[in-house]
Amino acid sequence: MSSDRRPYDPRTVELRTFHDAVPGFLDGSDTPRDYLERCLEAIEAREPEVKAFVVTNIEGAREAADRSTERYREGRPLSLVDGMPVCIKDLYETVDMPTQMNSPVYEGWQSNRDAAHVYALRRGGAGIVGKTVTTEFGQATPGPTRNPFDLSRTPGGSSSGTAAAVGAGMLPAGSGSQVRGSIQRPASYCGNYALKPTFGALNRGGGHSMSPSQSVLGVHAGSLEDCWRTAFHISSTVGGDAGHPGLYGKPALEAAVKPQRLVRLETRAWPDTEEETREIFERFVSEVAGHGVEIVSRRDDERVEALEQALLTIPGFMFDIFAYEMRWPTWGYRDMEGDLLSEAVLERLARGEKLSPEDYRNRLAMRDKLRQAFAALADAFDGYLTLSAKGPPPIGMPVGDPVYGDVSSCLGAPAWNLPLLADRGLPMGIQLLGHPHEDYDLALRGRWFAQACLAS
Repeated sequence: MSSDRRPYDPRTVELRTFHDAVPGFLDGSDTPRDYLERCLEAIEAREPEVKAFVVTNIEGAREAADRSTERYREGRPLSLVDGMPVCIKDLYETVDMPTQMNSPVYEGWQSNRDAAHVYALRRGGAGIVGKTVTTEFGQATPGPTRNPFDLSRTPGGSSSGTAAAVGAGMLPAGSGSQVRGSIQRPASYCGNYALKPTFGALNRGGGHSMSPSQSVLGVHAGSLEDCWRTAFHISSTVGGDAGHPGLYGKPALEAAVKPQRLVRLETRAWPDTEEETREIFERFVSEVAGHGVEIVSRRDDERVEALEQALLTIPGFMFDIFAYEMRWPTWGYRDMEGDLLSEAVLERLARGEKLSPEDYRNRLAMRDKLRQAFAALADAFDGYLTLSAKGPPPIGMPVGDPVYGDVSSCLGAPAWNLPLLADRGLPMGIQLLGHPHEDYDLALRGRWFAQACLAS
């Protein structure tokens, strides 16, 4: 750990929140502009070492905050996110800043539009402070961002910049995205609350994903409430992806709901998980059981064992699906700017070029079979507990193994990262999964976890 920082403790760490500032905006004791200035002070203090941002638009954010301040003075805020300063993962377009995707292919490139979720946030009165670092096209070469709790370690990827900005207390919320574990893992490493939603629940328009049949837009935040409000605002404004119904639920979270029966999932990642991390997780599960929640594992229920076995099939289809789907646009990049692509991207493209349409159909059928096995458990449990990462963030820039994120991603299921634990003085997230469209119900159960497990 950095010598000037104390070991991480989820019970005492204070990330930046927004929803609890709104009453001050309404009674005039605080303003969105003053709130933004406090965020900018934190950015000035932490950004030189954390390196979360690719580009910022501070003046644009101040103008948005001033407009929001006036609306609150008049008692007419636009939404629950009016006045919230946010950041945007640099895979998504912004009309006022370039979108470069950590690739020299797109250096300096700027579209003439906002991505759907950026448009929704602006329309609700949020201020876009800047674009955050990602990996090359969200899948390969990492950027310069460091973990805010230990500068010698990675923040994870590919939503590295957003996770680090939230973890460093620079901003209350920002957008991320996930194909494998790109929301869950960096959220775990950086101590964020984060929602990887049901597939298609948040509109990805204006984003650049190389794996469109599995990628999702999600939200990182310093609190469960801000995370949900931000996600729900996006979905209620611009919907989900075409053909998908968006997020179900209410604009703000209701009271916590205690789960009655949860599955403890090992997944294929468990054998390779660090021993100390496994022990911490086992103690956590025992603590949950001590609160009167029934915990069901593969040894207790043959249906859970069947699901665990089905999850072992993921490597048989996942990597080929990704490689096949990335052929376009990567073919065009290679034809025009091949020398600007990393070896990792070119190797994945080569894999995709070996696959036929029949191969792709076969892999999709394998994924559908897994989803059917999961669907068979619908309504049997209140959720599924597993880890978000195999251990603490690695030293250096390797972004870590996304294997725990593969579960919800391949299932198209919602998952929350809950920053409830510490592992060797660093953040450790718990992943709470559910069935498609249970995002809101999981959030209420996540609120119970936060209340039960973070009580001092």
